[in-house]
Amino acid sequence: MQNVTALVRRYVDDGRFPGTVTVVAHRDEVLLFDAYGRRDVERDLPMTADTIFRIYSMTKPIVSLGLMQLYEEGRFQLDDPVAKYLPELGRPKVYDDGTLRESIREMTVRDLLMHTSGLAASNGKHPVSLLYQQAGLTGMDSDAPLSELPGRLAGLPLQADPGARWIYGVSTDLVGLLCEVIGGQPLDAYLRTRIFEPLGMTDTGFSVPEASFSRFAACYGYDDGGFQLTDDPRTSPYARPRTFLSGVAGLVSTANDYLRFARMLAGGGSLDGTRTIGPRTVRFMTANHLPGGQDLAACADFGGETKRAGQGFGLGFGVLLDPTVAQTIGTAGEYFWGGKASTAFFVSPADELVVVFLTQLVPSARYPIRRELRAAVYGALG
Repeated sequence: MQNVTALVRRYVDDGRFPGTVTVVAHRDEVLLFDAYGRRDVERDLPMTADTIFRIYSMTKPIVSLGLMQLYEEGRFQLDDPVAKYLPELGRPKVYDDGTLRESIREMTVRDLLMHTSGLAASNGKHPVSLLYQQAGLTGMDSDAPLSELPGRLAGLPLQADPGARWIYGVSTDLVGLLCEVIGGQPLDAYLRTRIFEPLGMTDTGFSVPEASFSRFAACYGYDDGGFQLTDDPRTSPYARPRTFLSGVAGLVSTANDYLRFARMLAGGGSLDGTRTIGPRTVRFMTANHLPGGQDLAACADFGGETKRAGQGFGLGFGVLLDPTVAQTIGTAGEYFWGGKASTAFFVSPADELVVVFLTQLVPSARYPIRRELRAAVYGALG
């Protein structure tokens, strides 16, 4: 693991990341758990193993798994129309080159899990995204409860027909709402009782409790050759209860907590004798569900790190289809995701490998740390 440690510490020493926590587990052994740098530059506080991070889009796999627990209970089918549970979303219009037309079909629950619902991103530049912004759809910063989201989306067009394109938008917020509607609990309570408490994820939630403020990291941008504080842990929205429980990007967590979640996945849904979900369901979720076996490069309406050749998408997870096409070392069948503050995780079932990487630098596309980390980790395996 020498190359892995040297890689991430070089990022910190060169002033590119404020601090990092890197975890590598192989089979039943944690080979590396390295905390380095500072969690708060202004206050000169060191990075520690129990630092709490904004995991942003690494929320999506957790919430997606929560909904699939209900699937295992026979509470819904993947091809159910979303309007069966959220009637405000029945057959919306589609924005088509400046005009509106009927959609070819209704969006389904599977579409929400796959990001093929046609729903747009609330922070994007597409005309539909601009309509979202005009309607006051601000994602996890919203003062409205999650239950109001369908009503606020009603009357707004889709960016594309359901099933036609992969669009990294607000779909997983509705996945979280389905957990509430079908599961009969608010999303924070649902995740706590169904996932966090059974797995011992004691520091994962939608806000940071007052007793844990001292462990909460600052979040940074990077401009003019140095760090720019974007979210002070003392005044952060995460330092108080959130109104909008965002399945897209709302959770905070620690390296140990997310390691437990990832090791549960690697264990086929079980960890330390506790089963969270079935092994066949994990395999189903982490298979490529894109139409015709396509990759993200062929069907994604989103650029940056997610629009990759050789990478597919399942039900809440990216999937490595072909390392040679993706031009990154790895093993076909590896599944993964990351967050906008440069966090990442991946699981390789064939290699019995789990990697969790946490830092707090926005945007995630600034540095190729995720691809470099794969090269260093896989290079260290026998």
